Amino acid sequence: VQLQASGGGAVQAGASLRLSCAASGRTFNIYAMGWFRRAPGKEREFVAAISYSGSTDLADSVKGRFTISRDNAKNTVYLQMNSLKPEDTAVYYCAADRQRGRFPRGMNDYWGQGTLVTVSS
Repeated sequence: VQLQASGGGAVQAGASLRLSCAASGRTFNIYAMGWFRRAPGKEREFVAAISYSGSTDLADSVKGRFTISRDNAKNTVYLQMNSLKPEDTAVYYCAADRQRGRFPRGMNDYWGQGTLVTVSS
C-alpha cells in the first residue's frame, strides 16, 4: 500500500487548508486512515483518524477546528483544517492500518510522505 499526501502549504493564522491522502495498491483490507504530525523539536503526535465505517477520533488540540472524512470509493482521507494556529505548524503524515485494534491512535502499518503545514501569526 502506498499513501500519497498533498495539500500542505504556508498560511496565516485563522486560515484553512485541506490535506488529502490517497491510498493505492492492496487497499482492500485497510481498516482505518488518519493523520499524525511532528512539529519542529517535538515528538510525533496523533491528530485524527477515521475507520472504514466512519468512526472518528480527533486530538483535543484540534477538536472544533479540524474535521476528518473519508471517501472509501477513492481510498482517500481528507483533513479539513480551519482556524489554523501557529502551533499547528508541523509536518503532517498520513497513516493507514489494517487492524481494528490499533484504531484510532496506534495506526502504524503504512505511512505516507509528510506534507508541511506552516502557519504564521
